[in-house]
Amino acid sequence: MVEPVAKIRPVTAADHKHIRFMVGKAEMEPIAVANDRLYKNPLVLALWIGLSSVFVEYMKWWPKPEHGVFGYLTPIPAFGTLSIAFMFAIDWLNRWDFEDRSSHVLRRPDLVDVPAYYSRSPSSGFWILEYGDRFVGMIALDASLDADADTVVAPDTVKKDRSGKVKMTKGTSKIATIRHFYIEDPYRRVGMQDDLLDYALAHAFSSDAMLEGVRIVESPLRQYIVDTLNKHDFKVERKAERVGALRWQNRVRILDRQRWSVARRAE
Repeated sequence: MVEPVAKIRPVTAADHKHIRFMVGKAEMEPIAVANDRLYKNPLVLALWIGLSSVFVEYMKWWPKPEHGVFGYLTPIPAFGTLSIAFMFAIDWLNRWDFEDRSSHVLRRPDLVDVPAYYSRSPSSGFWILEYGDRFVGMIALDASLDADADTVVAPDTVKKDRSGKVKMTKGTSKIATIRHFYIEDPYRRVGMQDDLLDYALAHAFSSDAMLEGVRIVESPLRQYIVDTLNKHDFKVERKAERVGALRWQNRVRILDRQRWSVARRAE
């Protein structure tokens, strides 16, 4: 039996639909983490227990020892009913920010024609990590002159040349942006995100001397990304937007060429 081989390859036009699906999945994944953290929040748990107790009192569902073992199960429907209501409310409160952001990201110009967009600068690239024929993860590093842009485009406003290719200016920005970074959950524990980030950074800094740094927006709801950024010495540049019901703070982090070079020499 042939052992599967891990490989990192550039994205192709044939990957378009799959890439858009995975980008959407990556943008919506933090909602599960946000919901879970709210489920375990002491104030939420206290409120759930309190309201459930009020419901039990109103319905007269306190345990009835005279009915034997099953008499002690009487309050369970009240607690179960309120738990479902709380789960629905928590998801509803968290969902809006993540859905809006996902919709925004999917309408950015880099996903109109992925290979063309990420060929505008020698330091740019969109890579897929595979293990055999399995998708493991992806990373997209934008070093083009639009690396700082976060605008969206409407489908009917995309300009194309006579050959049907999207018109895009070429050049390299001083600061690149990691627009997409995602690893499937089973592969995070073995550090595949570290290998993928290593590859992208080496390509970016080695391809164009004009590039001075690489920037990424970090979410506290993506702990595996936070951990790999710490390993690679990304420093906090500024605070970004807050998201979710508890207003978790996103941050912009940056790695400059000098720190990257020092880390490479130390390896």
